[in-house]
Amino acid sequence: MEMTTIALLVLIPLLVWRLYSRIKSMLKRQESLVWRHWLSAVAFPVLLAWLALSMLDNLLGLSCLAAGALAGGWLGVFGLKGTRFETIGKRHFFTPNLRIGVTVFMLFAARMLYRGLELYMISRVETPNLMSQTEFVQSPATAAVLGMVAGYCAAFSVGMIRWRRTQKPLPEPEDLA
Repeated sequence: MEMTTIALLVLIPLLVWRLYSRIKSMLKRQESLVWRHWLSAVAFPVLLAWLALSMLDNLLGLSCLAAGALAGGWLGVFGLKGTRFETIGKRHFFTPNLRIGVTVFMLFAARMLYRGLELYMISRVETPNLMSQTEFVQSPATAAVLGMVAGYCAAFSVGMIRWRRTQKPLPEPEDLA
């Protein structure tokens, strides 16, 4: 066994643990900023449309992208139901559903890690069969995971925008006296 392969086998669990820790810390209580919600609500559907346009000749990849986007949208709506919302004075806070968020983003990380290992293994054979960028992104499983992440983020952001529209700022504690 080569030294690089051994190093990969040692470093992959460390990488997965760091990704998990990072994702978990990102899904803690945070301030609701409308511009961030709008950015996600616009950027992720644009990303989905761009990916769909690039996959018009690949019906299976396009179908998996659409199925992933629908599943991600459903998870986003379901995740909103488990989200804790708070209003303190003029500031709004939310704590996303940790289980759903971690699951979605770890599935994405696992798929990207798998694709990276696949590229590594292809480069190790005597006659490498190079993978094009199109093949890399348009693989059905990759398209489904990308669609799921984009659908989840877009649906969650749209739900956050709708929640913020219903919220009125509470009077500051010093204003009550």
